[in-house]
Amino acid sequence: MKNLRNSVQLIGNLGQDVELREFETGKKASFTLATHDYYTDKNGEKQEKTEWHNIVAWSNLAEWMNDRLSKGDQVLIQGKLTYRKYDDKDGNTKYITEIVASDFINLNKK
Repeated sequence: MKNLRNSVQLIGNLGQDVELREFETGKKASFTLATHDYYTDKNGEKQEKTEWHNIVAWSNLAEWMNDRLSKGDQVLIQGKLTYRKYDDKDGNTKYITEIVASDFINLNKK
């Protein structure tokens, strides 16, 4: 079995078009992915909860995502969970959780 120590698989919808940026080290794609969960609350009513995930991809995968995905598309993303922090312009430390994609499948029927 493949190494599954840090493995994430999500199915959701793109919340925005893929943003492709170019750096000296290569290309980076980024977008948000909405996943939905449904449950019944204590009053017996069905509820929907939406979670938003930050997705990034590098190099060829970034270009493929940019060419093949757009806002609203349903997609399966495979990758790994990463964390990073940075200081904003006011000196406040911000923390970000991201999924670094290693593969994807567009689930839209075209």
